[in-house]
Amino acid sequence: MTEGSTRPADDWWRRAVVYQVYPRSFADADGDGTGDVNGIRAKLPYLADLGVDAIWISPWYPSPLLDGGYDVSDYRDINPDFGTLADADALIAEAHALGLRILIDLVPNHCSWEHPWFKAALAAGKGSPERERFWFRDGTNGQPPTNWPAAFGGGAWQQIEDGQWYLHMFDISQPDWNWDHPEVIEEFDAILRFWFDRGIDGFRIDVADSMAKDASLPDVPLHEGQPTREKYVGNPFYDQPGVHTIHQRWRAIADEYADTPQGPRVFVAEAWLSPAERLAQYVRSNELHSAFNFDVLRCAWDAKELRQVIDYTTDSLWAVGAPATWVLSNHDTIRHRTRYGRDQRDALEGAGVVPTDLELGLRRARAAALLELALPGGAYIYQGDELGLPEVEDLPEEVLDDPTWERSGHTVRGRDGCRVPIPWSGSEPPYGFGSGEGQPWLPQPAGWGPLTAEAQAGDPGSHLNLYKAALRIRREHEALGEGRMRWDEDVPAGVLSFTRDPGFRCVVNLGDEAVDLPAGAEVLLASDPVPDGLLPTDTAVWLRA
Repeated sequence: MTEGSTRPADDWWRRAVVYQVYPRSFADADGDGTGDVNGIRAKLPYLADLGVDAIWISPWYPSPLLDGGYDVSDYRDINPDFGTLADADALIAEAHALGLRILIDLVPNHCSWEHPWFKAALAAGKGSPERERFWFRDGTNGQPPTNWPAAFGGGAWQQIEDGQWYLHMFDISQPDWNWDHPEVIEEFDAILRFWFDRGIDGFRIDVADSMAKDASLPDVPLHEGQPTREKYVGNPFYDQPGVHTIHQRWRAIADEYADTPQGPRVFVAEAWLSPAERLAQYVRSNELHSAFNFDVLRCAWDAKELRQVIDYTTDSLWAVGAPATWVLSNHDTIRHRTRYGRDQRDALEGAGVVPTDLELGLRRARAAALLELALPGGAYIYQGDELGLPEVEDLPEEVLDDPTWERSGHTVRGRDGCRVPIPWSGSEPPYGFGSGEGQPWLPQPAGWGPLTAEAQAGDPGSHLNLYKAALRIRREHEALGEGRMRWDEDVPAGVLSFTRDPGFRCVVNLGDEAVDLPAGAEVLLASDPVPDGLLPTDTAVWLRA
């Protein structure tokens, strides 16, 4: 099966390249140091010129921002720091006029402790109907109801003044919704329709595997003396069977819009689940449309391991009729330029203490971009990926904003390093991020001048122009996007090579020595120069097969 420009528009999500915008850190139109909706609007031409198909906007709702907006206090409005509903409406219309679709975040596992329903629950007291919308329980002998751990550190239960405990699988400011309660179910039905009716094209579902809980509240096993954080089969708060009932209900709502002029509304799941067969259950034909594949993000820069992950992912998802969706970085992970520049055993950890070769990381990041964009299915680009930004690992402790920093007792720095505002122009901070000279909410490094979009635009060999060229070829070439692939077996060890019909081949050299390109190969695009028909190490090339 191949796919090209003649595919129906209503299948756009099966092959789309989606650009993730983290609103606080993308562009600041009003000069207050915080990114906003009008900043995104101003950069829509940049995104259209880059060549992406859609934009996913991380939470833009009213929020105390104790977890970067994933603590939502009102699901039907825009954070005043970011703008207004009228600004959002204008953004949606302007994006559509440029051929860009808009996805926004849905945060259904939990809300903010400032949400009116949670405030009402605290005020109403034990046994009240208001508390039944959340997980309020009595403890035993002063201990919480279960030993469940919170994702950001510590336990998952917080005791309040009347002695009861409420469940928060993340920060204490994020009480979990009780998805066994009909009012919660109906409320999220209404939230979906509110935004679909305003013209958004879909939702990214935050922790899509977490909403349903085992109501018997069993403890989790211990690992090295501590409650396990593993998502083992049967975990009482992850990947419970009831979550699929929720997704099937949402799919039915999205399908109500399929025959509108705008076309279908879609969902992409964030579910950190392995093996891939578990993830595939979320993208069956009556559930969510696609799911992030994080196994490649977590994979070492190794040909054998990458091939295994790619095979396992595609086989599992094709078995249920779903496309693969590839991702290298996002707002929760160390940027892949930094990850690929260090020993793979420490790639996801050790901010600020693990030796990193950023030049090696950049070379591998360029090759990884061509690999990602050549694979079958869709792909996601995190803001700044196209600029080759590294992780900022030396942020001063006093500016760290991620709740992980506090919940870990100041032992884990958290995710702020990948959330530093991106550089647009100029030679010093704030690099055109804001309309004035004020510094952004997280400080930018002094040496980012050469990485700005402005500096890279005029350099044919820049990281930005590599992305532009790859996205242009991907859009034009009939073999790319959704479809199938076959591995080329006649290649040296340490090399990944696959062909896609008609007439496309991707070769990535992850070995220690340069290798010969196929005889007579015509280079469409290379991540770095390919001299004398030799493909250097840590380099990828697209060929006309």
